[in-house]
Amino acid sequence: MKIDLHIHTSTGSDGALPVEDVVKEARRRNIGLMSITDHDSLEAQSQAVVLTAEYGISFVSGIELNVTFQPPAGKSVSLDFLGYGFDINNKNLREKLGLLREHREKRANEILKNINAEFAREGIAQFTGKDMQNIKNSVDGAFGRPHIAAYMVKKGIVGDTQEAFDRYLVKCDVPKYPLSLTEASKLIHDAGGILVLAHGNDSHGTSLATITKDIEKQTQIIQENMLEYIDGLECWHTRHDDKTVSHYLEFVRRHGLIATGGSDCHQKPIIMGTVNVPDTVAEQIKKKVRRK
Repeated sequence: MKIDLHIHTSTGSDGALPVEDVVKEARRRNIGLMSITDHDSLEAQSQAVVLTAEYGISFVSGIELNVTFQPPAGKSVSLDFLGYGFDINNKNLREKLGLLREHREKRANEILKNINAEFAREGIAQFTGKDMQNIKNSVDGAFGRPHIAAYMVKKGIVGDTQEAFDRYLVKCDVPKYPLSLTEASKLIHDAGGILVLAHGNDSHGTSLATITKDIEKQTQIIQENMLEYIDGLECWHTRHDDKTVSHYLEFVRRHGLIATGGSDCHQKPIIMGTVNVPDTVAEQIKKKVRRK
């Protein structure tokens, strides 16, 4: 059975396709168990529950929460955690996500102001109110920097989204909502779900690799700072090599955690179901969610 527990949509966050097209594509690719894990958003969950049932796909509720993590030494960093199997109608979770959504909007406006300051220095025509509205209109789910990057490509300011980040979006960034690991863990667990560290060794993303590229040191950080808050690690990921997978699997076995996996597909391009996640993950996650 094909398993993919890390998929994004345009309905909830920064995927390229709405939830109905994502589920249809998952069926076409013979995915048997899936989760929609949009950033700080539950917008796609209700539709996903209905659509996956229609297509005969097992579905686990999901979300990707961005957490401000304070390592033992050094400045705080952003890490992503995946919540699974929770009640999508949980009041406290939905209220907190509402606050996160409001902050995303304010943050995006501040980022756009910073970009305009850069444009002024470079002699580039600044974003107008119409540009800002066009960017907001392109957002179906949670507003984030990828939407700004995509608009910059569309306007011909940069050649691709990576250039947008390299030239503007990194230096013009504004801090995200400071959600702590303690709070994220409580939100998901109180809603009946489980919490998993996402893509811990993703060298191109929000991960422990920003602190250290040494996977032994990464799991040491997890052991010393996260074990009381999490239920598992995302071992299989598009940008995890075999060494990372093996090391993370040994760590979860040693500490009684669960191992999950997914493509982290944003449909740019469509890579759903391309990460080889073993069937044992389905039983692991179902048992863990039931116990909760």
